[in-house]
Amino acid sequence: MSHKIEKVAVLGAGVMGAQIAGHLANAGIPSFLFDINDELANKGIEALTSLKPAPLYKPKNAGLVTPCTYDNDIEKITEVDWILEAVVERLDIKEQVYKNLLPHITDTAILTSNTSGIPLSDLTDSLPDDVKKRFMITHFFNPPRYMQLLELVRGEQTSDETYNTMIDFGESVLGKGIVHAKDTPNFIGNRIGVYGMMVTMNLAIDQSFTVEEVDKLTGPISGRPKSATFRTSDVVGLDTMRHVSKTTYEKVLDDEERNMFKIPDILNELVDSGRLGQKTKAGFYKKNENKSIYSVDFKTGEYSPMKKVRFDCFRIAKDRQKLDDKLKALCYGDDRGSKYFWEITAKTLIYSANRIPEISDDIVNIDNAMKWGFGWEKGPFESWDAIGVQKSVDRMKT
Repeated sequence: MSHKIEKVAVLGAGVMGAQIAGHLANAGIPSFLFDINDELANKGIEALTSLKPAPLYKPKNAGLVTPCTYDNDIEKITEVDWILEAVVERLDIKEQVYKNLLPHITDTAILTSNTSGIPLSDLTDSLPDDVKKRFMITHFFNPPRYMQLLELVRGEQTSDETYNTMIDFGESVLGKGIVHAKDTPNFIGNRIGVYGMMVTMNLAIDQSFTVEEVDKLTGPISGRPKSATFRTSDVVGLDTMRHVSKTTYEKVLDDEERNMFKIPDILNELVDSGRLGQKTKAGFYKKNENKSIYSVDFKTGEYSPMKKVRFDCFRIAKDRQKLDDKLKALCYGDDRGSKYFWEITAKTLIYSANRIPEISDDIVNIDNAMKWGFGWEKGPFESWDAIGVQKSVDRMKT
């Protein structure tokens, strides 16, 4: 039997916490949005009516979110059925927040973290056994109103009732696609997704491809979002991307592709110079005052007008109706674009296969994570079927 969730406390009124509270409001669920002072809590709620894309179905939904501070409103925790922690990604800060909460958590309330990089076993170290049964990770993807993926991770002591409650609430109330992940660095979506982005970036640098050439091949023509690789990186934020990749590199010591997560010079240069992507109007792409868009040179870090991109494999793929046939045309052509696309595809497929059973016990959760969290039309294993398993494996061996 699952526990009914009628009121929620969201801890942390930053971009993610505020938007999760906003999406709860979209589903008619009232919440308390906590931060360290009134200004930050109110700022989080104000952002719900100004952020793009809009986090709320209707602006009036913001009325279901109540600003709170830990000092003045902590006793409100006794009123909620679910406490979602979305504070800064530092274990010491999260532990302090949990410590302050403990006297006020009811004996049925569920406590979850939206962490993407801190192991669940570390988060629960200082929690009493009774709370450990009601603790798990609920990892939303940004922006939570629009990204269907919700990764769930249970600990050794997480009760079935707690886990099933979050599955039911996530699917039925919030409209999420649930992926069952394991307590491994960056779970499923970011582990595979960021590997794919890093391999795409590193091989582009090695083989002297331009930003726009890569995005031409890794966008809608291959069943990926219009933002492709580098525009997606700009939207996510290059500081965020560097952080996730660095976390993976530091934590996956036995990963055969660990070096792929090393931060390339151009990414360090962009982040260190404050060029973080869309939020600073400059990243891999730069939006100029006259609204023209330039792309960065991987070698020099300078911007220049984008050049027209032409690949035979793209032209042939464009004439195909079905995605399966488009992917075959991209993988099995003989121009430099096709050779590059084959290499990044083969590496991502092999990497995904090698992560079972480490990050998931089956291929379905990996495919769903990439479709719901990264906007792929086909997950890695569905893509593998599309290009032909036997034909591709024979080529991989050579």
